[in-house]
Amino acid sequence: MSGTALSVGALALTATLAVGCASMGAAAAHATRLSGLADAAALAAADSASGATSGVPCERAAEIAARGGASLALCDVSGLVATVRLEAGFGLLPAAARARAGPPP
Repeated sequence: MSGTALSVGALALTATLAVGCASMGAAAAHATRLSGLADAAALAAADSASGATSGVPCERAAEIAARGGASLALCDVSGLVATVRLEAGFGLLPAAARARAGPPP
């Protein structure tokens, strides 16, 4: 009987660890995707601010964010430098990423 209980306990522990590791991997992938999306939104805003593309910088950043499934939480354009902050949900938890784009200082 104790061998069965030990086996069930070991199986439960293994399953719990597997689910935890899979969740952490999914969260890391989501964070990477959101970071790349923030970079793209900041670049689009900076390009629009410099005149390389047409449009209003923060509107361009919001458009890029929406295409990627995120929302634009912050957009600040100072000269040719654009700073954006995107938010997107990961399950029940919020996730955010920030990026800055423009000419070198």
